[in-house]
Amino acid sequence: SRERPEEAASRSVVCLSSLCPPSASVQVQVEPVGRWFEAYVKRRNRNASASFQELEEEEESSEESDDEEFQLEEYSVLRTLDPKDWKNQDHYAVLGLPHLRYKATQKQIKAAHKLIVLKHHPDKRKAAGEQIVEGDNDYFTCITKAIEVLSDPVKRRAFDSVDPTFDNAVPSKSEGKENFFDVFTAVFERNARWSSKKHVPKLGTIESSFEEVDNFYSFWYNFDSWREFSYLDEEEKEKAECRDERRWIEKQNRASRAQRKKEEMNRIRTLVDTAYSCDPRIKKFKEEEKAKKESEKKAKAEAKKREQEERERARQAELEAARLAKEKEEEEAKQAAQQAKKEKEIQKKAIKKERQKLRTTCKNWNYFADNEADSVKMMEEVEKLCDRLELTSLQSLNEVLASGSKEESKAAVDKQVQEVNAQLQREREAEVQARQAARSAEQASGGGGGGGKGWTEEDLQLLIKAVNLFPAGTNARWEVIANYMNLHSTSGMKRTAKDVINKAKNLQRLDPLQKDEINKKAFEKFKKEHASVAPSIDNAVPSERFDGSDGNAAPWTTEEQKLLEQALKTYPVSTPERWEKIAAAVPGRSKKDCMKRYKELVEMVKAKKAAQEQVAAKSKK
Repeated sequence: SRERPEEAASRSVVCLSSLCPPSASVQVQVEPVGRWFEAYVKRRNRNASASFQELEEEEESSEESDDEEFQLEEYSVLRTLDPKDWKNQDHYAVLGLPHLRYKATQKQIKAAHKLIVLKHHPDKRKAAGEQIVEGDNDYFTCITKAIEVLSDPVKRRAFDSVDPTFDNAVPSKSEGKENFFDVFTAVFERNARWSSKKHVPKLGTIESSFEEVDNFYSFWYNFDSWREFSYLDEEEKEKAECRDERRWIEKQNRASRAQRKKEEMNRIRTLVDTAYSCDPRIKKFKEEEKAKKESEKKAKAEAKKREQEERERARQAELEAARLAKEKEEEEAKQAAQQAKKEKEIQKKAIKKERQKLRTTCKNWNYFADNEADSVKMMEEVEKLCDRLELTSLQSLNEVLASGSKEESKAAVDKQVQEVNAQLQREREAEVQARQAARSAEQASGGGGGGGKGWTEEDLQLLIKAVNLFPAGTNARWEVIANYMNLHSTSGMKRTAKDVINKAKNLQRLDPLQKDEINKKAFEKFKKEHASVAPSIDNAVPSERFDGSDGNAAPWTTEEQKLLEQALKTYPVSTPERWEKIAAAVPGRSKKDCMKRYKELVEMVKAKKAAQEQVAAKSKK
């Protein structure tokens, strides 16, 4: 017989005489390696001399004997199962493992299959005289399908995902609030089997810490489920007749699996949301967090209040210090003012004394004159000296007068009179020069070119009218005003934009009384021109012509102008007795006044448009 390799390797010394000639027979030391070394170690530990294969068979038989110790539950309806409906059967119950289900090991499944095959195999039953259904219609086919599904890890995983005995129910909020931990602990432990991660956190107790509770809900809100629903596919792609049909079946199956997966994740999310809303620990943590925030808010408010009080105290202290400093400064200023006032009074008295002394001395010398006229003239000069000389000059002059003779005193007085008169002359010349310079500057600012020539009152009135007619914001305003003046001026002078700008600036610097004088002259001229025109007989319809009344010759105010414009909008041309209604809407104005003003406004608008069009034409050129 052929010797096994492991038995040959188990010996530490091997005789190689069969391989060598008899004369060269030797002994060689051999070390076991690999699985032979493992068998050697096991034999040595067990004090056995069996081979490695025999040990493996012994271990398998011992494990099978251990697995045979578990209790099988006979499936009462096994013989009545429909082999064609094998997909809807409970494979664990068919093999007698309904109590173990997904916890059953492969060895237990194989052992259960072995036992149930020994009992329900068709040959066994046929030998016992039982009637056997031929082909796949016998219920033994259900056993074959059960072991086929449960022995394949992929198929078993698919069947476990749709375990018919699994409870997918989610407790309601009312159930959870009554007894939260008893209700939800079992539900989460039941659903933990679907987790892709091995270590699933427990629900815990009422004493669990915030970190444990947060970790639990974080895990379940990010739950990763391995549960899939390929077992429920309605179509089997192996039955497809062509590739297109197989692709269509795969597409349909993927869509149904995705829908069921979505429903499963929604179920898990509903479970976690319900538990979170009913968890008394969450409520407790929220109350603690709220109390903590309230305390922090209160502490913050108190700190802010203290800070405000500190700032207020500091501000009051600063105000008090500023008040004291101000009072001190005012007191010092008051004392300085009093001291200055005293010094001023002293100086005033001294000046008054020196002036009186000068007058008395000059009077005693008869004002150094021989006749009455010279005496009066010298008296005026002495008074001039008293008004113009300072205290030191008066004192020096009085000293000379007191110590000198009449001739010396007269010479001293004449000298001072000459100096004072020379100073007065210089001041008058400086004033005249300043006036001339101001007049020259005013004339120079009147503009060059045509603006250098004189502006008549009519030109000034026309300029004021144009400035009011074309307000700020008008396109090319000053060119338009200059063009308007050139069109309506009777002086024949051509004004440029620079001329009218300079003259407008000069008018702005004028005294308001001068402006009023210019406007008054313009109005008087207007009144005179209109009064000189002979009244013409008008027999037209009163509603469209002036009536015979003289009207109100006063200028129109801004308020009357607004009322007139509003009345013109309110009563259009088609309104009967239009001008009577417009005159009634403007208090103090007659029908004739309103019509005249309307005509003036129309002329002004036309002139304004003509000036603007002319400026626009020039700019295009």
